[in-house]
Amino acid sequence: MPMDPLAPLLGLADVASAFADAQARVDAAMRHRALRRQGGRVAAEISLRSAVASAGLEGHEYEVEDVRAGTVTDPVVQGALRVFSTDLADLWLNAPRQALARLHVLAARGVVPAAELGRPSSAADRIDALSALVAGNETTPPMLLAAVVHAELLTLRPFAGPAGVVARAAARLTLVGRAFDPRGLVAADVGHRSREPEYVGAANAYATGTPDGIRSWLRHYAAAVAAGADELVTVGDGVLAAA
Repeated sequence: MPMDPLAPLLGLADVASAFADAQARVDAAMRHRALRRQGGRVAAEISLRSAVASAGLEGHEYEVEDVRAGTVTDPVVQGALRVFSTDLADLWLNAPRQALARLHVLAARGVVPAAELGRPSSAADRIDALSALVAGNETTPPMLLAAVVHAELLTLRPFAGPAGVVARAAARLTLVGRAFDPRGLVAADVGHRSREPEYVGAANAYATGTPDGIRSWLRHYAAAVAAGADELVTVGDGVLAAA
């Protein structure tokens, strides 16, 4: 079995325990009764809430009910909705650069000039390195790989426009494609949004490249995934109550 290049990160203080706690919360949420017969409704609601949260983290804040009603035409919100309604998990795990370009086209249409869609404007070498880390990687634990993907893309911001939407989408595709969350039910972006000051601070800390900075981000990511699992439970309860 090939050596996992990210394995040492799990040795940072409190990271492994934070990931284990998040995994336990996800496992419990996946047993929710609503998923047995109303899984489609739950998934649709999670996608909507996650897209609204991701756009909000880009500074485009709207109420979920307004977006649900179709009254919000903000192109960043519409791009986030497109991203969450498209299945690119297999492409992401096999051809990451191509998937990133597709994600940017979906997220940034109507926001940046057409000539810039799908074209990274910087950090080509680090995008290549990240792509090499993702493609065919069956060794790194999915949540750890998703956390690093997310933070690297936030740090690099290689695309014009809503690059954060792309970063969060790539992290979600990692969890989906690696079967941590195969149906995309864990609303991690809602977790990031609910802890936005921590999200921003931890991402900035990761960008320093120090062990403490990376540790800060990984602990935040685990907390956001746990909060996303709690959101799944909340949505499931609501679906059952409305049935």
